[in-house]
Order: sequence, then structure tokens, then C-alpha cells
Amino acid sequence: MTELILLKIGGSIITEKDVSEPKINTKNLRRICKEIAEGYEDGSIKLIIVHGAGSYGHPIVKRTGIHEGITRPEQVLSFAQTQVLQNILNSEVCQVLQEFHLPAIPVQPSASAIMEKKRILSLNFEVIRDFLELSLIPVLFGVPAFDKTQKCSILSGDQLIVFLARKLNPQKIIFATNVDGILGKDQQLIEKITSDDFESIQDSFYETSYDDVTGSMAGKISELKSLTGLKSYIINGNKNDLIRNILKGKNVRGTVIEF
Repeated sequence: MTELILLKIGGSIITEKDVSEPKINTKNLRRICKEIAEGYEDGSIKLIIVHGAGSYGHPIVKRTGIHEGITRPEQVLSFAQTQVLQNILNSEVCQVLQEFHLPAIPVQPSASAIMEKKRILSLNFEVIRDFLELSLIPVLFGVPAFDKTQKCSILSGDQLIVFLARKLNPQKIIFATNVDGILGKDQQLIEKITSDDFESIQDSFYETSYDDVTGSMAGKISELKSLTGLKSYIINGNKNDLIRNILKGKNVRGTVIEF
């Protein structure tokens, strides 16, 4: 049986964050794409990739405030400029994946997404399903999208993952981040989170301090609470071989989440 996996790649591991202009972390991106190719090569999985924006999105969004809605005329241009930047990143990601002979196809979520009060209402997921049937690898990304209430809000990669999971019923979700998993306040790894212990431990999560307008680790896990019976994994995408190994079904260091 072919397994469907949703893989979220954090923008913090494929772009340089502390830069004045958007910049790709080329070394990391190439390594990650190579690992994906090695994990995909035996044909036992179907794959959807969602990547973050990193320096191609968070700084401009935070600077212009478009994540809180369009309230000034100049923000309309900022909305469009942000989309262009993220399209550039998405094209670069797909191009590198293709260099490793993966049939990665760019998918711009905001072309069909409708948001309301920062929550996704609808998205054309049928074309993503059809791409999978054709053995393509759809590559989506977090992006500003039209919001019925405030004209613009951020359709985060985490929201995208949960929406697609509800529609397409994957067997596994993987989040490749810049940390080893969910860390406690003592910065020790929390290896497993379930519905029984989430409420009691969420206040002890340690938050990384980088420029991100799409929410915290606690927010990431809250997005997953509606996906009962589905295992999600948070791993460190900065560490060699973890992405490849988990795609191959091997146990790796990280946090397992199951509600």
C-alpha cells in the first residue's frame, strides 16, 4: 500500500533569517532535497510538501502589517510584493527538487484560498489530489491570502497541512523545523504529546526567538488537535539524514504527536 505523507519544511531551515534581503540557505536546501529524493526513491510513498517563507515572507509581512489586514492603500502593493517573493522561493525549491529527479510541481495556495478572520474557509484541494494521482509532488507554501473579513491574512503552512490532512487522509505528517522537537522550559525534548497531557504541559513549551508571524509551537500543536488518530512528527531538519530516515519509516529523534 502506498503511504501518503505531508512534509512541512520550515522557512527557517531553507532561508537565511538574519538578513536584510531575502536569501536562500543553499547548502541546507540542497541537502534537504537530496534527503527527500533518497526517501522517495523506492516508490512506496506519495508526497505533498509545504514549505515556510522564512526571509522571503516574515520580515516584509511584519514590517507592513498585512497579516492584520488591509487598512491602508499602500498595503495592497505590499500584499502583491510578498506573493511575488514567495513565488520566487517556491520556484527555487521546486527547481532544486527537480535537480534530484523529483516531479515537484509549484502550487500557489492563495490562487484559490478564501480566508475569514485568519482561518481558511476553502481551497482547491482537488487539483492537489489529481496531481498525486499523476505521481507529481505538489509543493505548496504559507502565503498571504484573501480574507473576507480583513482583506488579507496569512494562510500559514501549519493551517495548510491540517486542511489538506482533513481532505486527503494522509498516513503521516512530518514537520522539519530548526529544533529537535517540542522542548520543555528546561530545553529537554518532550518525546510524545497526546490529548491526555497536552493541556497540562503546553505552558512548559520553550519558544524559539526568531521573526515569525505565523504562530508558536503551541499554536502548531493546537492546529493538529482536530486530527484524531493521525501521527505527526516534529524533527530537526537541520540535522543530517533525519528527513530521509523518517520518510523511509525509520525511528528518528523528535516529538511524536497523536490526539
